[in-house]
Order: sequence, then C-alpha cells, then structure tokens
Amino acid sequence: MRPLLAFLTLSAACLAAGIASPGQAHQIESALQYLDGDLELSTRFSNGEPASGAVVRLLNPDGTPGVELGRTDADGQVRLDLQAIEDGRYDLQVDGGPGHRDYLDIPVQQGRVRLDEVVQAPLTLMLVGLLVSVRRRCD
Repeated sequence: MRPLLAFLTLSAACLAAGIASPGQAHQIESALQYLDGDLELSTRFSNGEPASGAVVRLLNPDGTPGVELGRTDADGQVRLDLQAIEDGRYDLQVDGGPGHRDYLDIPVQQGRVRLDEVVQAPLTLMLVGLLVSVRRRCD
C-alpha cells in the first residue's frame, strides 16, 4: 500500500506543479455576476486570454458530467439560465479541455445563484484533500 501512496503523492505533486506553473495557460479563473437580471459567467486563462468555447456544465453528485448549460463565446462569456434547476448546491464545471478546468460550488435558490456564497475549488486543493483522505485510510 505504501508504494501506491508514494506513487499517488508524486503524481499529484507533478500534476499540481504543472498546472500551477506561471506563464502557462492552464489555470482558468471564472467569475459570476448578474447583468440586467441575467447570470453571466466570465472565464479567462491565467495569462489573461478569454477561455472561448469552454463547456459550462453542472456535475452529477458522483463527479461525472451532467447538464450542459452552454459554451463561452469568443470573449470567454456565457449567460446561464438556472430557472429549471432545483434549489440546492451544485458543482459547476468550466471545461476548456484537458488541464483547463475550473470548478465553482454554487448555491441555487429559486433559479438564482447566491453570489456571496459561491466557492471556487482549485484542483490543487482537491488533490491535497484526496491525498489526506488516502493517507488516513492507510494509517
């Protein structure tokens, strides 16, 4: 079990280093705001370029892709309609391709997102949480 833990630790460290390295367009940063009553998502790569053509979707509880809400335009923006979404917390994924993803934890109430409660979940924190979880199971 220790070799597996060592492999996972090394793999996660390499992946996190590759994603978080400056100068590359691997990180995506997204923001939500209401404009004229519509919810708009704006997303850019860490180098400032818009993440055009990124798929915006809700994830299923098991982490698999769920409902596609739209794709970003050339400016990295898309308007989202959540009127048909039941109240609750959802994982929103902005998928610009392999290694180009952002995740937002969004609370939806009556078709609107409570913007002051949105949480951005960087991949590096998810990897650290996974490693801590694996380590606890091994001890």
